[in-house]
Amino acid sequence: MYHECIDNPVGGNHMASIPSLFVAHGSPMVAVEDSPYGRFLDTLASRLPTPRAIVVFTAHWEHGTQRIGAHPAPSTVHDFGGFPEVLYQIRYPAPGDPALAETIRHRLAEMGVEAELDERRGLDHGVWTILRRMYPEASIPVVAMSVNPRLAPAEQFAIGQALSPLRADGVLIIGSGATVHNLARLDWSRSDDTPTPWALEFERWLESRLSAWDLEALFRHRDLAPGVELAVPPWGSEHFAPLFYAMGASSDHPVAHLWHRDFQFGSLCNSVYVFGSDERL
Repeated sequence: MYHECIDNPVGGNHMASIPSLFVAHGSPMVAVEDSPYGRFLDTLASRLPTPRAIVVFTAHWEHGTQRIGAHPAPSTVHDFGGFPEVLYQIRYPAPGDPALAETIRHRLAEMGVEAELDERRGLDHGVWTILRRMYPEASIPVVAMSVNPRLAPAEQFAIGQALSPLRADGVLIIGSGATVHNLARLDWSRSDDTPTPWALEFERWLESRLSAWDLEALFRHRDLAPGVELAVPPWGSEHFAPLFYAMGASSDHPVAHLWHRDFQFGSLCNSVYVFGSDERL
């Protein structure tokens, strides 16, 4: 079976700042399925310091202005169709954190980024499917953040960078999306996890550039990355954008490591990248 993961990335709560993460949310079934990726997500929280709050940039909340979830008790949004009924019954009743949302708005305003609080937005499946595996007790406050795939990668990175100081205050910052995401190219008949060659080639390129913290190449991925038009189609770049928000959040300690990767249906990549941690795969 094709999957890669680390056995023991972090050995306790000794870090000054919590790393930021890119976590693929893949299919909504990740919330319930018994799979290599689901089992990895079940252990991921134990490999990190315990956060006081979680901020998630989600690919399923697109907006031209930066939006910040500020509901004190956000609802669970089932923003998908055609899946088993069990998914629609799931609730992830994590509290919100309006005070943290206002702190984020203020930090972004200081750097000239227009940002607005949204007191109605719930937690979409880019948020709750992965958090249900990582923090099933749903006791840690969660603030959802929109993404703008029309921004240049450097601008997405800068928004994450503005939130970097929050990590020293116990805030876990996650970008939730997919590094290889092209639903039109999925092979639904494939039952094994062998990756399509073009998907693996793109992911290997991405891993190498992240490991080198090569911002110039990463910001120019559309010009430089092999297979980019298939891996990150122009109509699907909202799933790739969270990577740059999460990466920017650890720009004070510019290191990146792959902690897990596997594939479903040939080209749906389930990957977890960790930023700001010296622990390696």
